[in-house]
Amino acid sequence: MNGSFRVPELVTSLIDGAPVPPGSDGHDLPVICPATEERVSVLREADAAEVDAAVRAARRAFDAGPWPRMTLEARKDILYRIRDVLRARTEELAWLECLNTGLPIARIREQVGRAARNFELFAEVASTMKGETYTGLEGYLTYVTREPKGVGALIAPWNAPIALASMRVATCIAFGNTCVLKPSEYTPVSMLRMVELFHEAGLPAGVVNLVNGRGSVTGAALVAHPGIDMVGFTGGTHTGAAIMAAAGRHLKPCILELGGKSANIIHPSADLDRALDGALAGIYSNNGQQCLAGSRILVQRGIADEFIRRFVERGRRIRIGDPMDSATELGPLAFADHLRRVLSYVDVARAEGAEVLTGGRRPPGFGRGYYLEPTAVLARDNASRVCQEEIFGPFATFLVYDTIDEAIAIANDTPFGLVAYVWAGDLDVVMRASRELKAGTIWVNTGMVRELRAPFGGYRQSGVGRDGATSSVEFFTEQKTTTIPVAPAPLPRLGSAQ
Repeated sequence: MNGSFRVPELVTSLIDGAPVPPGSDGHDLPVICPATEERVSVLREADAAEVDAAVRAARRAFDAGPWPRMTLEARKDILYRIRDVLRARTEELAWLECLNTGLPIARIREQVGRAARNFELFAEVASTMKGETYTGLEGYLTYVTREPKGVGALIAPWNAPIALASMRVATCIAFGNTCVLKPSEYTPVSMLRMVELFHEAGLPAGVVNLVNGRGSVTGAALVAHPGIDMVGFTGGTHTGAAIMAAAGRHLKPCILELGGKSANIIHPSADLDRALDGALAGIYSNNGQQCLAGSRILVQRGIADEFIRRFVERGRRIRIGDPMDSATELGPLAFADHLRRVLSYVDVARAEGAEVLTGGRRPPGFGRGYYLEPTAVLARDNASRVCQEEIFGPFATFLVYDTIDEAIAIANDTPFGLVAYVWAGDLDVVMRASRELKAGTIWVNTGMVRELRAPFGGYRQSGVGRDGATSSVEFFTEQKTTTIPVAPAPLPRLGSAQ
């Protein structure tokens, strides 16, 4: 353990600005370091009563607390201080998250920077909110204002906890809302420290409350709680569907960023060196555990053999190792069951007649840790399970196409629609792909880059709603219309007849 940073022996909830003292009983879950398979902490699961306490704290903070009633400038000052504190504690947060997730620490440092930027950006977005005024109704002035919506249930995933949980929190509280955050039970350690830092930066008690536990226990109690006004979830499609169904019974609006099986189209007109770099990063960065992964790599037949050969050569040279080492490019998967699931798709691929090009096994020399070699298969067709199901690991699937018509048809033949990648120098190909690909974000001749002001979300089973400047304002605020007569208006005088 790093001597300068501390891992709590027991992770509990943080409610109303203070940690919840552990009781004498409760359900405990081990917190495992995926690089060593050693237990690094214990999570005390929040039950329905503890979730109720957290929601009540958020409710009080919204209904009677200072946060929604602060001036915009005062709220922005606190959001900027959160930004500064996150930046100042980058190494601590990165170390804790690396210990808990197995993501390469160099990658996590970038994600902490992204988290800080989330709070900065949405402080600025809040300051640009505007109303509307109407004078078309003779004798009346009508104006429209926006108000915070209430208390959010925010549920974050395990694959990039700091970056994705901070996005959910920043987009919610910047407009004056309060929230209860539930991270994954697999990655609670960095989340607890992050929320502690929010309070060290001056966030009032009750604005962000933290509960920990499994989705079936803590998450279900949170979504169903009558004190929750809206739900924000980032995670898997099946879980998202269950959350939306539960929220829908109480007409709670949801914003859902879900899974993907994104196409990465390599056209012969592309700069193939850059396309190769992009294809490798698109599937193997973040240990392959990202909804944005370009997991279906579509290569035109005339360049397929050479491109795939070079991809496999580079993939075999990816540095697998200790995620705490800044030179490591691929660390372990997040937990044991997930490693078993990803490995099972190697057998699925072979059973479907796919050719395993590289990987598909635990790397030699790694007796402990949930490590998997960078894996790539050449599928027979897009109907294969390895082309249709989200594997969520360092597992690339190649498909060969002949024409751009065929490539676009293959890319769209999926239940998902989060992102798509296009590598092409031919402007006609680029513009056509941009028009016809059914995905929420199209990246052209670039890897993953996020303009936080722009809408981000998916088509079909990849989600509902969008994050982004305008989109988040729409979801996290309510519009209120006020109509006032500019002079005494005539009114009917019912009951006045003598």
